[in-house]
Amino acid sequence: MSVPNDFTLENGVLTKYTGPGGDVVIPEGVTSIGDEAFRGCGGLTSVTIPESVTSIGDGAFSGCSGLKSLTIPDRVTSISDKTFWRCGKLKSVTIPESVTSIGASAFLGCSGLKSMTIPDSVISIGDGAFYECSSLTSVMIPEGVTSIGVDTFCGCRGLTSVTIPEGVMSIGDGAFEWCRGLKSVTIPKSVTSICYMAFRDCRSLTCVTIPEGVTSIG
Repeated sequence: MSVPNDFTLENGVLTKYTGPGGDVVIPEGVTSIGDEAFRGCGGLTSVTIPESVTSIGDGAFSGCSGLKSLTIPDRVTSISDKTFWRCGKLKSVTIPESVTSIGASAFLGCSGLKSMTIPDSVISIGDGAFYECSSLTSVMIPEGVTSIGVDTFCGCRGLTSVTIPEGVMSIGDGAFEWCRGLKSVTIPKSVTSICYMAFRDCRSLTCVTIPEGVTSIG
């Protein structure tokens, strides 16, 4: 495997990138992108990740303020905590059906992200996963998800409607706080608790139907 000088590899794991950025192609044969491997690389605009990669570490692309697009390979099973934290120019991410979990703060501050297709394979979405994704207008929550965590969509001011699937049992603290464009929300019969400040400052919200199974409102 030929490896450019600006990549540091250890046993197939890309531990550090020190190049100037631009359009970066990760060499075929790399099996993992380590924690914070591209952290703070503001000059990075796009990344080609080979099919050989099976895992992407915590904060791998955090603070890559110039990153615009990225496709995650089919063998990756999770998007880790803070993977795309504060990638403000990120407009599109393709998440494959192999992914089952999206970590805490994974897309926090991705203010350029307008839409997100979360595959049906995802069963867990971490706290603050889409916090302050202010341009996000639509999102489909998969049916396998059982809870919407703390601050998951907090500050998504462009979000106008949300359908929460049957099977979700709890809506966490501040889950949709400051979603000022949110006009409608469907809460399924499976929900038993709506937590503290879940819909705080949703000033465009005109109607919410609370199902009979809800036993607590924070």
